Amino acid sequence: MNEPLDSIAAVLEATGDYRVLRRLVSLSACPDAPDEPTFIGLILDTETTGTDYAADEVIELGILKFEYGASGRIYRLMETFNRLQQPGKPIPAEITRLTGITDADVAGQRIDDAAVQALAADAAVVIAHNASFDRQMCEARWPFFAEKNWACSCHQIPWRAEGHEGMKLGYLLIDYGFFHKGHRAIDDCHALMALLAQPLQASGRLALSALLETARRPTVRLWAQGAPFETKDTLKQRGFRWSGPRRCWYLDCDEEQLQIERAFLEQEVFGRAMPDLPVDRITARDRYSVRTNPEAPAV
Repeated sequence: MNEPLDSIAAVLEATGDYRVLRRLVSLSACPDAPDEPTFIGLILDTETTGTDYAADEVIELGILKFEYGASGRIYRLMETFNRLQQPGKPIPAEITRLTGITDADVAGQRIDDAAVQALAADAAVVIAHNASFDRQMCEARWPFFAEKNWACSCHQIPWRAEGHEGMKLGYLLIDYGFFHKGHRAIDDCHALMALLAQPLQASGRLALSALLETARRPTVRLWAQGAPFETKDTLKQRGFRWSGPRRCWYLDCDEEQLQIERAFLEQEVFGRAMPDLPVDRITARDRYSVRTNPEAPAV
């Protein structure tokens, strides 16, 4: 913005009757040299022909490679990657309406797999705003992503506890006074980087710091194997979900919650001690991956 427009915006906001949204600009490099250990991260977003990782294809890949500190402070943007891919079949009309990407845009285009692998080689973490979707789409095309630690900025930052009503990227930006051109991969990456650099509204912690803390913490998946059919409503109310391929109810929780949930199952579902209920331990290396997707068919 230029100064006259900034002044007009300030006058409007000072009345208390108006709120001005500013167009998001790319995050500037931190002027201070790092005084802490630093790491390499990727912010990633995909646009695809649909939501089935086994049948649909990536048509656009956006990645921002950046340097961050142990504190969660972002120091600099290192590299920007944005490529289109022609899929094996025409792009569905609803995808074009959502993203603006047409068959003409992707004609003859291909994402360089070697370039993507080189970009990701030294990354300590890959961040996406819906990692359960983006990770599975990426693993189907680029298997090396299965060996990376992933974090989900949508579900692993306590946005609601920090005062936000919605967790969509656009809603969160508005809460911080910004807007952006959404639904294109690289634009959403820039938006997410700006959010991760912000202090959270209630706690004041940097958003990236809160995300990394949650992502590093292992979780467990407790399976209510053999639960009687008539207890399904009790399980649903508790937060358990149904895995069709495994035909079993399950719950993901923090490790310290495991004994509480096991006791709930023994008392409210089985009515007896169940010391041998299956439990999976999940870390950032596996979380959101195809191999830990309880909805995926058994291989």
